[in-house]
Amino acid sequence: MSELTAEQAELFVLHVLLETLKQESLTTKSVLAALPNANLDYRPDPRARTANELLRHIATADNFFLKSVVDGAFVPGSVTIPERVKAPAEVAEWYETEYAKNVDAISKLSGQALVKLVDFRGLFKRPAYTYLQRGLLHTVHHRGQLSIYLRPVGGKVPAIYGESYDSKEAKNATQARA
Repeated sequence: MSELTAEQAELFVLHVLLETLKQESLTTKSVLAALPNANLDYRPDPRARTANELLRHIATADNFFLKSVVDGAFVPGSVTIPERVKAPAEVAEWYETEYAKNVDAISKLSGQALVKLVDFRGLFKRPAYTYLQRGLLHTVHHRGQLSIYLRPVGGKVPAIYGESYDSKEAKNATQARA
């Protein structure tokens, strides 16, 4: 695996990766917010997370990866959703606010901070900037899981990478009323 120089990492993060992260966070927020307040204990299998557990995991883990890059270390428990934040829409708002703060902090990191080797829970060490993509992949994986939960719990699937059936139906209904 060839590593980037500090200057290359800074350019890559600032001019390529941050825009992708911002765009993906909008999609993630829409999936989080699409979860209805009812049936939060739904799980498709006894071994699966509940809808609420998955919702909260996505919101915290996505921010945890970003914060860990900013901090230069993975510190368990450093990102938690306040107890007062309960409903999916509230979690989605918290997620968006924290994500914006973390992206802003990343945009101010030096190239040296971005290439600093960061230990991932004693399993391996990689340059900090690589965890931005790893975090994104982790989020996309779980976001896909949560999107599958939406219809069984009475929610609607938002557009993710193009129109969904539900977003198309909503658009058609709006056009019919106009």
